[in-house]
Amino acid sequence: MTFRLCFPKINLSGAGALADVPVEIQARGFTKPLIVTDAVLAKLGVYQPLIAGLANLGIAASVYSGVVPNPTVKQVDEAFAQFKADGCDCLIAVGGGSPIDTAKAVRILSANPGPITGYNGVGHVAKPGAFLVAVNTTAGTAAEVTSNAVITDSANAVKMVIIDANIIPDISVNDASMMTKIPAATTAATGMDALTHAIEAYVSKGAHVLTDFSALEAIRIIAAYLPRAVADGSDLEAREMMAYGQFIAGLAFNSAGLGYVHAMAHQPGAVKDLPHGVCNAILLPIVEEFNRPFAVKRFATIAKAMGVDTAGMDEETASKAAIQAIKDLSKTVGIPSGFASLGVTEADLPTFVKKAQQDPCAPGNPAPMTDAQVLELYRKAL
Repeated sequence: MTFRLCFPKINLSGAGALADVPVEIQARGFTKPLIVTDAVLAKLGVYQPLIAGLANLGIAASVYSGVVPNPTVKQVDEAFAQFKADGCDCLIAVGGGSPIDTAKAVRILSANPGPITGYNGVGHVAKPGAFLVAVNTTAGTAAEVTSNAVITDSANAVKMVIIDANIIPDISVNDASMMTKIPAATTAATGMDALTHAIEAYVSKGAHVLTDFSALEAIRIIAAYLPRAVADGSDLEAREMMAYGQFIAGLAFNSAGLGYVHAMAHQPGAVKDLPHGVCNAILLPIVEEFNRPFAVKRFATIAKAMGVDTAGMDEETASKAAIQAIKDLSKTVGIPSGFASLGVTEADLPTFVKKAQQDPCAPGNPAPMTDAQVLELYRKAL
């Protein structure tokens, strides 16, 4: 049986990497990039050095800054309309998963017929579309390296998960110097998102020796450096290591797949407009406690990667220690204890169950779940 690894053609990493982007754009003959970002980053002027660097090479960029935390079809349509109206010939996403996913969706529409709702699921994008550079400003989603784009279909209150190798960015950029001003709560949420990617990839049905190494190393790095990055956002070493950790977690799950943590997290995120990383963090220990008996040896290995002293423990005990380590890390970085405090109620759960079972991430879980089991896990997460 063959195994497929997919990732960007070029990866630019390290403090100052943003300065290389204008040169890469010029080298390919592009003259009118659309920068896709959000209002917060626009206010902070995060991408101004990029605009200046492009201008120094005679390249005038257009900017769409209307992306929201859980981007919708509306933002995709707006950004694509601007891409066409301004005569843009390439895309530069600047931000976390929301701007990058929006740019991926615009990329689809630049070469394929709309609407974007027609691309939900796996392998529906026929043509790659406009050249895309993804500049990551958080350490969590790994959107800059993956074939996934998550867009909210507000009309149906569901998060679409578009998965296709044709939307992987051509160039990914991780410049930790751009991440030092991220608020602690965002750092915690995106960091736990990255941990979820790594753990789900390691225990998924699609796990492979070529992804196991990346997943385990990502778990080790995130467990060690996330508390430091949350405690002191200016800690450049912690920021740089988190950037690396989330990147290799992305490499792992992009090929190994995910599972029910993401399938279940997408639903409250879509309906209640909650931060994706927070939804993942709340569900991660609960879903993995369900999964643990089906992958005891792997969870024992996860415990060790998270810094648990497993010497003298048998695999069963060590596997349970992994679940506790996830809970401890989540508490340390200040993740809310449950969904009830975020506005989710018992009445929301039946709809969540139905949509989670249809989510493209669910089949990667190490064990299937019945509707009743999914409902019970949601109840535990309240």
